[in-house]
Amino acid sequence: MSDAGGLRGVRESVRLWFTPAAVHEEGATPDYRFSLANERTFLAWIRTALSLIGGGFAVDQFLTDHLTHWVRALLALVLLLGGVACTLRAVNHWIRSERAIRRGADLPVSRFPTALALLIVILAVVMVVVVAVGWAG
Repeated sequence: MSDAGGLRGVRESVRLWFTPAAVHEEGATPDYRFSLANERTFLAWIRTALSLIGGGFAVDQFLTDHLTHWVRALLALVLLLGGVACTLRAVNHWIRSERAIRRGADLPVSRFPTALALLIVILAVVMVVVVAVGWAG
């Protein structure tokens, strides 16, 4: 796929974020259970995003005495950016999945869940070290 074709696909997906009714013009109307399951998955990603954003604010607000400013800011920013990424991924995956369901195509695959899981593991290990060093110091 050329860069222009890839950019066109991204623009089309983003356009559908704001005009989801346009998805109904594609393919056939599926069993509603599939669309509702897709919506529940979207909402689960939004809950994950809200949790990450809440965690970012919590780190920034409540670890003021235990961490230097730059460590606290870095941890908070990673969590906040993770929340932003989850939110964008949620809407993009919802649209892509809905289109695939209506077309009778395979559901889209994504490396995002793996990347998010690895990010959270790394962040958790860093937090364990920070807390252990903070409590020991």
